[in-house]
Amino acid sequence: MQAETAANVFFIWGVDDSPYGPVELPVLVDWIRDERVVPESWVFARRDGCWRRAADLPELKVCFNRKNRAAASAAPGDTLNPGSLRRIKILADLKDAQLAHLMDFLELQRVKQWTVVVHQGDPGDGMFLVLEGELRARVRVGDQEMILATFGTGEFFGDMSLFDQGPRSADVVANVDSVVLKMSASGFDRLAKEAPALATPFLQATARTLSARIRADNKRLNQVTRQFSASA
Repeated sequence: MQAETAANVFFIWGVDDSPYGPVELPVLVDWIRDERVVPESWVFARRDGCWRRAADLPELKVCFNRKNRAAASAAPGDTLNPGSLRRIKILADLKDAQLAHLMDFLELQRVKQWTVVVHQGDPGDGMFLVLEGELRARVRVGDQEMILATFGTGEFFGDMSLFDQGPRSADVVANVDSVVLKMSASGFDRLAKEAPALATPFLQATARTLSARIRADNKRLNQVTRQFSASA
């Protein structure tokens, strides 16, 4: 019996780049229902001794097949399960009630491949959270395209426009069909006034991510500077 239980133990790699577990199969199925685990989530099955995508685990395929059938039959205007917001890294630690409340301040947008979501030079009017898909930030240099960054599921962009509504610094284009959540500048103002207890953790998590990005950029700049100095 103990060997059978051990064989059904799993660990999950979360959107915050931290492992969670051990958990048994019933708990894992509950997390799929709450969208804490999605098809692309990495799961370690103790019996196999390796990490695999959740959708590739035989005992989980039926769970995702049911969800796919439900999604296919849903109308385009259907609202999201609040638990799906946990795919966004800065929202992963919020409670269910907080996520449900936050949805009142977000706009769901389905974006076709190659659509320009943000145009360089346009006034900023909000930030975007990537729920599904992938987008890239680009600038044009003559006839060439320079890619500045790529944003996958769980990431965000356009955050500075929450505060200054300044011109966009780059285009953002969908590399594939994507789903994004927009927090408009006016929506953020409402959030701060109507739900300050929710706005605070949202801002704190956003600030931590921005700080990590700045540190990473500084590290890359220092490396380039040292390489340049050495070659000189």
